[in-house]
Amino acid sequence: MKFLDQARIFIKSGPGGAGAVSFRREKYIEFGGPDGGDGGKGGDVWVEAVENLNTLIDYRYQQHFKAEIGMHGMGRNRTGRQGEDVVLKVPVGTQIFEEDNETLIADLTEPGERVRLARGGNGGFGNAHFKSSTNQAPRHANPGQDAEERTIWLRLKLIADAGLVGLPNAGKSTFLATVTRAKPKIADYPFTTLTPNLGVARIDNREFVIADIPGLIEGAHEGVGIGDRFLGHVERTRVLLHLVSAQEDDVAEAYQTVRTEIDAYGDGILADKPEVLALSQIDTVDEETVREKSDALEAIAGHKPIRLSSATHHNLDLVQRALMDEIADQREAENPSQPDNRWQSGET
Repeated sequence: MKFLDQARIFIKSGPGGAGAVSFRREKYIEFGGPDGGDGGKGGDVWVEAVENLNTLIDYRYQQHFKAEIGMHGMGRNRTGRQGEDVVLKVPVGTQIFEEDNETLIADLTEPGERVRLARGGNGGFGNAHFKSSTNQAPRHANPGQDAEERTIWLRLKLIADAGLVGLPNAGKSTFLATVTRAKPKIADYPFTTLTPNLGVARIDNREFVIADIPGLIEGAHEGVGIGDRFLGHVERTRVLLHLVSAQEDDVAEAYQTVRTEIDAYGDGILADKPEVLALSQIDTVDEETVREKSDALEAIAGHKPIRLSSATHHNLDLVQRALMDEIADQREAENPSQPDNRWQSGET
């Protein structure tokens, strides 16, 4: 399945049905009177967040959605049928914007959450509605109300617990493939990852979702490379795993480059997120080089990095536990009545 995180679509609700002008005509009934029914209401356009979706690819091939028109009223006081609604199914984490792509309409963060984007027009009154003592044979009815139409943007921001960040070829996809069942593309050239990937990791009988985004380069927050477009997918994460490759000539500069882009993105939206720092791909260099680069990273970051090798599984569990502990702390802070007992499974 292809990944698409942004789509522009046109929506239109259903106009209401017109009321009917009709008179009762039956044998032996001298004064039948008006019996025109009301028109039916037009269908609404809704958007609903559903599980088991992680892309907006369906909206690449269909961009126009129109709800059904309300049926017209009929004689014998029959009301027209209401038009059927249109429900747009989108992944959890989808935001809906106005046509300017800046004005937020709704942010769907929970499964089953629904928002009405366009209301169908009400049906018009039939002539039976206008009968009175002074007007016993009204010969007019109301038309149905007009439909609402608008152009909107759908923008997906994946919901994950942990986000992987780093320069291209820092080992993010290899880490994701090793700790989850995700199958991202892995190769020895930059920007192997072109779209975000999600995977579910499990450690000590606890699960969390990891999002891997394309590598960041200098100027990413200004649109350089492809990282800027996908940084939004780690906005909702609780913790960032920052991988710095041991193959970098200057690990301090590599760390600072990514941190600068993270801090500058979205007026500091990501700047305050907890960070787990790891020196990755340590199996590709000798032990002395690992020590030197680990010390250099500690000097600039202010805390000691975890020495990690996804290929040999060195410290793989340690990194996952560090991420899980940060996630558990935040889950407990968000839901104090339902604490995440990290020690229940025997973790030490």
